[in-house]
Amino acid sequence: MSNVKTSVGKFLAKVGGPFARFGSGSGKSFPGIIFSKVAGIEAISDLSKELRNGSIILTGTNGKTTTTTLLIKLLSNDTQIRSSFESNTINAIATAFINQKGDLGVFEYGIRNIKYGIPDTVQRVVDPVGVVYTTISQEHTQVAGVKNPFKDYFKAKLLLSQGMERGIVVTNADDPRTAYIGYLKEHDIDVNYYGIAVDDIEDIFDEEEIECLNCGETLTYEKRFLNHRGIYSCSCGFKRPDLNVKLTNAVFGEDSWILTIEGDLYNYTCSCDVSFNVEITVPPFGFHNIYNTLASITAYASFTPKIENIESTIKSVFNNLDMSFIPPGRFEVVKVGDKNIGLGQGDNGDAMKINALFMKQYADDSLEFIYTTPDVNEEDIFNDHFKVIKSMNPDHVIVVPGRQSIEKAEEYYNIIKKDFDTAEFYPLSYEEMDKRIAKLTELALDSKYKNVIMTGCGEEQAMWENIKQNFINR
Repeated sequence: MSNVKTSVGKFLAKVGGPFARFGSGSGKSFPGIIFSKVAGIEAISDLSKELRNGSIILTGTNGKTTTTTLLIKLLSNDTQIRSSFESNTINAIATAFINQKGDLGVFEYGIRNIKYGIPDTVQRVVDPVGVVYTTISQEHTQVAGVKNPFKDYFKAKLLLSQGMERGIVVTNADDPRTAYIGYLKEHDIDVNYYGIAVDDIEDIFDEEEIECLNCGETLTYEKRFLNHRGIYSCSCGFKRPDLNVKLTNAVFGEDSWILTIEGDLYNYTCSCDVSFNVEITVPPFGFHNIYNTLASITAYASFTPKIENIESTIKSVFNNLDMSFIPPGRFEVVKVGDKNIGLGQGDNGDAMKINALFMKQYADDSLEFIYTTPDVNEEDIFNDHFKVIKSMNPDHVIVVPGRQSIEKAEEYYNIIKKDFDTAEFYPLSYEEMDKRIAKLTELALDSKYKNVIMTGCGEEQAMWENIKQNFINR
């Protein structure tokens, strides 16, 4: 009976598929929605079995889309793949199963909580051979109006790989949260860890206490690279694991960065160990993208069916990389006359730190911070944001609601004003997004400061991309 439902579901999904081009957002997943309605979510497991080499799912708080994009570029050189990115639903994965061809799947999957993210269900029906973790930090502290504690957010990420009985977990060793997920899976399947092995990279922000997920005590850091990522250990014995793929040298130039990456890891598709050593030249794309680069290369080397191509493909992709690989709406610095305007999403403290680090490459003079706030029940995010704002020590601060509540945004503004007494507040409505975009564009262009950073909460792509295009097209 299930095979009949699967066949009927696939047929109706393909018939309804052409209508997907008329939609955005969930419209792009229309075939998957039809299939799930007709055959049921559990029937997606029948679709997943059609991929000879299985599927890889990428998740994390930051870097998901960029890492997925890079991995698609790498694997597409060696095999035909089915893929989806910038979508956080099982229906997007089902749509790729139905509409695309290929032996291997590559799917981005963002998870904010267990109820809506259904990570254990996704793991069961997709049955991935790989789950890739970028980093885990505090993100949206409310989902559908309900407070979402960090421990529940972390558990949702954990569940995506917890039930795996085959394959590889690829995870960031420098992040104790993602490393702990790898630590828990080492007894079941292979785990490939990536991280940084360079002495002269160091975090410039104030250190925060990070809890050991194994015992609850505070971790001891020998070195910090970025926020909670670094070299750490705990009295219980938990520590940063040995690296399978690592950055061993970095030369940071104004126009390009030269990165040396070494790997010694297990490849699941070929069931063998592989080693590589590559030197790549990339744009000065921000320290966070070093981690995205390491994550994508580790996943690629873990699953490519053509292990003889590993070094040549990595060099070909990254030596010819341009900034178009950065997804729309993500943080970018635009030159407008003699002014540098950095703008993009910074929904959590970790993301805003990344944006601030990126901006510091340019901001050697006066700086204005245009901050778009979080919402009600997102005080934890605001506290993380405020630390970053203070660390940037801007000459002037402008506060604008980044989400729906103008009243809450004004509360955040009043806290900021205690440290920055010349700060200004603009109560722009979320419902009138066009006016908000126009005003934010105007504020940045009319700023009397040489450098402007505009970041915080807001529409994940549309708002930021529209503002950026306003700068580029003026």
